[in-house]
Amino acid sequence: MKKLFIMALATVLMGSTAMAQENNSEKKEKMNANRTEMIKKRTEATAKRYGLDEAQTARLLQVNIQYADLMGPRAFGMQGRRPGGMHPQMMGGAKQRPEMKTGKELTEEQKAKREERRQKMGKNMNAYNDSLRAIFTEDQYKAYTDDLNKRRQMPQRRN
Repeated sequence: MKKLFIMALATVLMGSTAMAQENNSEKKEKMNANRTEMIKKRTEATAKRYGLDEAQTARLLQVNIQYADLMGPRAFGMQGRRPGGMHPQMMGGAKQRPEMKTGKELTEEQKAKREERRQKMGKNMNAYNDSLRAIFTEDQYKAYTDDLNKRRQMPQRRN
């Protein structure tokens, strides 16, 4: 009886491990499909908002695909999920997790890395905007920059 129970338990554990591995590969495929879909949706929304023609929309899609990896997930609405779907603040943030540091507690090395990432992101954003300037007409680009400035002036949400 004991052997039967142990064998049944081992079978269940092996089956659940195999299912978990399958789910991970399916999630990766789904995330990649979602990524592509999000880029297309953003391109279509931008084209509609600024009145782009088909040729401009096709060029914009190529630019968005090119810059999606360089500009990070937030740029194209592809925020990643956190383990368990919980945001660090909902889990207590730095209060319950002392390894999380605020800006004041960062080491000089961490501050330098943060600044380096910020500089790199700024360069990528400038290159992206230059690409848009080449695609858009003057009026379309002016409307885009006006919208961009409005967003920058909005109060920032803190995570």
